[in-house]
Amino acid sequence: MVASESEAGKVPAVGSPVRGSRSGRPIMVLLDLLGRRWTLRVLWELRDGRAATFRELQARCDGVSASVLNDRLRELRDVRIVVAGADGYHLSGDGMELVAALAPLQGWVQRWSDEAGDEPS
Repeated sequence: MVASESEAGKVPAVGSPVRGSRSGRPIMVLLDLLGRRWTLRVLWELRDGRAATFRELQARCDGVSASVLNDRLRELRDVRIVVAGADGYHLSGDGMELVAALAPLQGWVQRWSDEAGDEPS
């Protein structure tokens, strides 16, 4: 699979073109970042606030290659969502706020999946 032009070694930045936005509107930049393979999984695995080493995080994200995980961590560090400390990687304050902002989606997903189960196939 070939990375999109916006994904090829480039961290999405506000004001720069990203997938879905030539102007680089902040929401589109965030959606581009979150839409990259394994990004949401990395955030999910770090959501509890505990640090994880690279190897621990790779094991939690079963199936992610070291190169892709390294790319995602670099991108998330560059935009200050993840920080690397002596004990491993963890979410920054902004990262914790982002995960908290995404939390209401769980309620929506639960209702949506429950309703989908009621639909005839």
